[in-house]
Amino acid sequence: MTKQLTEGQRSYEQKRAAKAGVSLDKWLDMREREKREETRAREQAAKPPDPPRKPGFISRLIDLGHKPL
Repeated sequence: MTKQLTEGQRSYEQKRAAKAGVSLDKWLDMREREKREETRAREQAAKPPDPPRKPGFISRLIDLGHKPL
């Protein structure tokens, strides 16, 4: 993790890591990875959807065939 933990934060994270059955370093790496994935997912959700595509040649011909004269 890039920021330094205080003694209280470090002991809290050690307890959580012990409860999960992993080392403190691995626990902090897992937490950091989860945060990155969440931000990436939030960015993907915030992106506007792609504009609808124009129908293909065959689809347009079929649509023309269904229209009344």
